[in-house]
Amino acid sequence: MPTPPSSADTAAPRTLRVGIVGCGNISANHLEAFQALDSVTVAAVCDVDGARAAQVAAEYSVEHAVDSVQGLLELGLDIVSVCTPHPTHQQVVLQAAAAGVHVLCEKPIAVDVPAAEQMVQACAEAGVKLGVLFQRRFWPAAAELRAQIDSGALGTPVLGQVSVMLHREHEYYSAADWRGTWAADGGGVLMTQAIHYLDLLQWYLGDVARVQGEVNTYKHGEHIEVEDSATALLTFASGAMATVMASTSADPALGVQIRITGSNGASAELSEFPEGSDGRLTLRTADHRIDASAVHPAGVPANVALDQINGALKEHHRAQIAQFVAAVREDLEPAVTGEEAVKSLRILLAVYESARTGRPVDFAAGPSRSTVVPHSVADRLYTTARA
Repeated sequence: MPTPPSSADTAAPRTLRVGIVGCGNISANHLEAFQALDSVTVAAVCDVDGARAAQVAAEYSVEHAVDSVQGLLELGLDIVSVCTPHPTHQQVVLQAAAAGVHVLCEKPIAVDVPAAEQMVQACAEAGVKLGVLFQRRFWPAAAELRAQIDSGALGTPVLGQVSVMLHREHEYYSAADWRGTWAADGGGVLMTQAIHYLDLLQWYLGDVARVQGEVNTYKHGEHIEVEDSATALLTFASGAMATVMASTSADPALGVQIRITGSNGASAELSEFPEGSDGRLTLRTADHRIDASAVHPAGVPANVALDQINGALKEHHRAQIAQFVAAVREDLEPAVTGEEAVKSLRILLAVYESARTGRPVDFAAGPSRSTVVPHSVADRLYTTARA
């Protein structure tokens, strides 16, 4: 006769209490993802604009609305989800770690490497999980491409190509005072959009050894301080090479393509078109044959509004947030750890550094070098773009 389950086996898991910091556009994806999970409650939302926090709390039936991180942490939370402007991530994460609260942070983890490494160290010393949102890793097609690499179907990956050709109007930047500024955004297309695909590229090809890059502002120069376009050549520790091209000046947008070619000559390409849609494997080669589908299907609108992009990404936010909650419950590693998130940040900051100096940036072995973007980069952008 089977042994009946013990009460311990059948007991429901303890309800985890979550707080959301920052009530901007992307917070809706976090709120809805946490609220969809069993034994999880969003206990509070926080925003420096208390009225905005109260409005979001009412909309999502959240009990508490506060206007300070300290006030949020006093409510007895298990997890804090950080949805604030990029340069503020560091302070929120450090406060949460000091309070013994697990942290899930929107990308980028920070706007400079020393800050990011301090966040990682603080969470490790406090014994709390630190995860960073890179929800495109949760595309089934992204995982399939990684599986092809792991299986040896491409041999050893030796070449990569990333094209991030997106569309933004000037109104995108003017809609929020912090957008497009070095002080409050930390960068342009590389920091805000292309970082997702740099994350995928390094996930596929491994650690980067050298970066050479250029940045410029072609379309939005009257409206932003930061770059709207960038190119880079990356050399990896394995010897692999990759090119990166990124812009928010495309009209119409061409979306994103990430192509990986292996030592056996086989290639696979991951595409996102329109922006926000699920990634698709649009190219595979094997046995001297090409299997391809249209990257830009006829009749599909190319330029997509930000709210539509965020809405389309909700499914993948849900997947990564569910994994993070499982990591907290079962003492597992988050899918994208703080250490992993530092890698894409380091790459894009090296592009800025290379553009500033005109020289390649070599990554030192061992602890990461401190690559910080000087404000003089903004001056160079204006000078170059208007020359």
